[in-house]
Amino acid sequence: MKKLIVLFAGLLFASLATAHGFQAGDIEIGHPHARAMVPGAKVGGGYLKLTNKGSTDDRLIGMASDRAKSAEVHQMSVSNGVMTMRPVAGGLAIPAGQTVELKPGGYHIMFMDVSQPFKEGEKIKATLTFEKAGKVDVEFAVGSAGGANAGAKDAHSDMDGADMSKPQ
Repeated sequence: MKKLIVLFAGLLFASLATAHGFQAGDIEIGHPHARAMVPGAKVGGGYLKLTNKGSTDDRLIGMASDRAKSAEVHQMSVSNGVMTMRPVAGGLAIPAGQTVELKPGGYHIMFMDVSQPFKEGEKIKATLTFEKAGKVDVEFAVGSAGGANAGAKDAHSDMDGADMSKPQ
């Protein structure tokens, strides 16, 4: 029984040590992460969960990182076999009492003109700006290039020379 308690405590500690989250006002930011980039790549994707614990809607209106010239929320979609990726105009709505997940194949943060490709194991510092909750510094944990959702195409690995400065 003692071994079982020690094992359970160890697993609980390990899960708390690997999880990372941040808070800005009523917005909980869960597990910001990014995929490792290939050498020479200039764009990368960031993913996280935004949970609005408040009673009023909020909006993610900006972000910045010292590792990228710019960063924006983009939405990827596929229609009739054609993939499109566009910036989200006016910011990303986070309705009161709801969670919005930024993940491969949907909404995500696009880091553009990256100064050094993200490497597995490092953390990328960024600042998120919310319309009501204000600014919060976060760190994106960089995982493998395949990531946990390796089957979900995020298109960033194919965009080495892409010009994302204007909508497609």
